[in-house]
Amino acid sequence: MNDISHAFPNPQYLGCKYRHLDWIGHYIPGGVSKVADGFAGSQSVSYFMKGKGYEVYANDFMNYSNQIGKALIENSSDRLSDDDVQMLFSGNSNPEYYNLIETEFSDLFFSREDARLIDAFRSNVDRLNSEYKKALAFSIINRTLTRKITMGHFAHTKALSYANDADRIKRNASLARPIKDMFNEFLTEYNAAVFDNGRENHSFCGDVMNFIEALPPVDMIYLDPPYVNSHPDYQGYYHLLETLVNYWKDKKFINSIHRYEPKIHSGFDTKKDIMASFGRLFLLSKKIPYWLISYNDRSYPDKKTILDMIEPYKRVEVIEKPYMNSVGGKGSVKGCNELLFICRPY
Repeated sequence: MNDISHAFPNPQYLGCKYRHLDWIGHYIPGGVSKVADGFAGSQSVSYFMKGKGYEVYANDFMNYSNQIGKALIENSSDRLSDDDVQMLFSGNSNPEYYNLIETEFSDLFFSREDARLIDAFRSNVDRLNSEYKKALAFSIINRTLTRKITMGHFAHTKALSYANDADRIKRNASLARPIKDMFNEFLTEYNAAVFDNGRENHSFCGDVMNFIEALPPVDMIYLDPPYVNSHPDYQGYYHLLETLVNYWKDKKFINSIHRYEPKIHSGFDTKKDIMASFGRLFLLSKKIPYWLISYNDRSYPDKKTILDMIEPYKRVEVIEKPYMNSVGGKGSVKGCNELLFICRPY
């Protein structure tokens, strides 16, 4: 495969494998042409594989992730224009999108003025003339909002107090910057990241089991499930992004962070579900010749248990990469190891 040189916009999502791309890529077997990514998350691994010239099938159970996939994996040419951006930041154009963000998140994560701007932006996304422009708009606004919030996620209630703290603003000026200004900066990165690798790539949003069952024949699947014991509840951290994209009409908003309820079923974020979920995941994946599985030695179940579950289906080797610095998240701190299970046919 020939590399296609394009830069993935620097992500800020917990669990992102952006720092490990070359390491993971080193272990992709030769002769692979079509690849699947079952837990695409930030989409950085799928984007890396697209850049290597593979035909990519990306999936995540959360729609905010799928929108990044639509924008940067499936999309090969559409970009947002200056006129598109002007329209996106115009007044609210649809009463269906009137005040959900304002009602639920004013004085929690955003000022009322910013919340109204976000509602208006969401109303205007539907006016864009292609699904890929819409996906870019979602991807960029979501990246902007994670940049504007201290710690880059929505699982705390300190956002506004930090945004009004002069010392914190000195360390992170984005806390006080206008949303539109930051959006326009990210716009340049995301537009530049759109490219055509000459393959027909796809992004999906759904349960990973259904995704694997419906996959056409592929040569390899990459799996990066949530790490139980290491911040596995992505819905808790990024509930606001999912709420914005889906603009929920049938959810309750609960607890101090106003997370939506009921949650989307994962199967990979609690100890009571994880063993059965891994068992079914590996069974369904047996038809795929090669697997690469990212994991962590602080996660449940442990390394040996995962090995025992894989060995009925594949010959497996485990590579370990120690974390030398703490880069955020319980599973990525100095003293623990990132694991890569390299699984081949017997």
